[in-house]
Order: sequence, then structure tokens, then C-alpha cells
Amino acid sequence: MKLATIRTADGTRAVRLDGEVLVDLGHSDLGALFAEADWRSKAAAASGTSYPVAGADFAPVVPNPSKVICVGHNYTNHIKEMGRELPAYPTLFPKFAETLLGAGDDIVKPAETEAFDWEVELAVVIGRQVRRADEQQAADAIAGFTVMNDISVRDWQFRTIEWTQGKIWEASTPVGPYVVTPDEVGGVRPSLKVKTVIDGQVMQQDDTGTLLFDPVFLVRYISTVITLRPGDIIATGTPAGVGNARDPKVFLLPGNTVVTEISGLGTCTNKVVEA
Repeated sequence: MKLATIRTADGTRAVRLDGEVLVDLGHSDLGALFAEADWRSKAAAASGTSYPVAGADFAPVVPNPSKVICVGHNYTNHIKEMGRELPAYPTLFPKFAETLLGAGDDIVKPAETEAFDWEVELAVVIGRQVRRADEQQAADAIAGFTVMNDISVRDWQFRTIEWTQGKIWEASTPVGPYVVTPDEVGGVRPSLKVKTVIDGQVMQQDDTGTLLFDPVFLVRYISTVITLRPGDIIATGTPAGVGNARDPKVFLLPGNTVVTEISGLGTCTNKVVEA
């Protein structure tokens, strides 16, 4: 299944893609749907109101997750371009609900930065509460996958050795348009092409099969630290090709269109605009 949260005149609605329409699933958003123990069967069986896909206004797939955990340094090529050693453990940092945007929303470049960067990421969406998961529990907790663009404010990110202040700018992170269940993309350790295109130029290109720490490992690792709840999001890291690692450096400017795409999952297409 391909599931989404869309904005309507009556508020947000959780929907399932069915050909050229989006079928209402009877919940306000995917976070509310995933909180139901039998959400898979309910989503598959729903046959209520529908909305056309054409012109749909996609909200963040989960508008209000209890947490968003991001992973740094998880593609070998990206680690090398940043001049670092391969890590023994995942590098984790948080985002918050206020950082999230829909798949087609404009990205407002903050006036406070001249180092506004892109990062295409495979994101894992949690569909079952889990703590200290074993291998099978971790796999079962994965509702599906989506696309994230972990927009980064590099000059703020590197003010200190801790990155969070460069990663949590409000309304900066597109995520969507769909949560795609693992059965549609080859399972819980999918090998999917990831790509970033800026104004028609390919800037990042890799395969999620080359992740150092795969989705199941990340669910196990993070759930050891903290309870993962339905609707929580894990961003699995970005491949080589970010603007900050180029010579000379290249950053996003108002007027740019940034497209982040993962095969089988969909595309976030966002215009950068002035603050």
C-alpha cells in the first residue's frame, strides 16, 4: 500500500492511493491510523470518500510524530567526502514536528544563513510501539518507508561539535508524499535508488542497499535507548553529493527547485523561497 496524509478543506485526512484517487481511511492523519493495532487491515479494506490524486495537497506523512530521529554518516561515500572514518555506531540527532513540511511545500530559506544545503534520505516510519526490539520485533515495527529532504543550515550546524542547531529549523524538512509498505519495495531492508536534482542537475545519487546501518538495525538500536511509537520517523542518512562537500561549495538559493526522489516511494519537489 501507498498511504499519505493530505490537506483538505475540512482538515487533514489519512488516505490510500488507489489508481488515480486517494481513498479516505477514516483517520485525520497517518499517525492516528498507525496507532490502531489492526491498521494494515483497516487501511486495505477502506472504501469511503475519495479525492483525486491530481492537485492533492500532501501534508507531512505524519504531521505530529512524537519524535523524529535522524542518522548521520550512514553511506560510505558520504562519510569519505566529509573526511571522516567509518563509524562503529550510528550518529543520532533529533528533529521535531515543527521542522516538517509536505512533499510539495515551498521551503523558506532562513535569512540567517547563506549555507542552506540538501540531503535526500530514506525515512522509516514506525507502525507499532516497540522498546528494546529484537530482530523480528524491529522488522514488524516498520510500517513503511518515505522520502525526506533533511535540509541543513550548515553554518549553524558547524558552530559547535553537536549538529542539532543546524538541523531543526522550523518548516525546513519535506517528508512524503507516501508511506510505502515494505511488501511493495522488497522488504524491510530495501535496495532503492536515491537521488537529488537541483534545477535539473543531479547532485546526489546512490542506493539504500549501501547503508552501513540498515532500517532493522536502526529500529533495534534506537529502541534500546527510547520507546519508538506509531508514527515516529527515523531518517537513515544521506549519500555523497551534498553542497557543503563540493569544491567550491554550492548551496540552495531562492528560486531553486529541489527534487528528492527514491525509487518506489515517490518524490518531494520543493521550491526555495525568500524568508
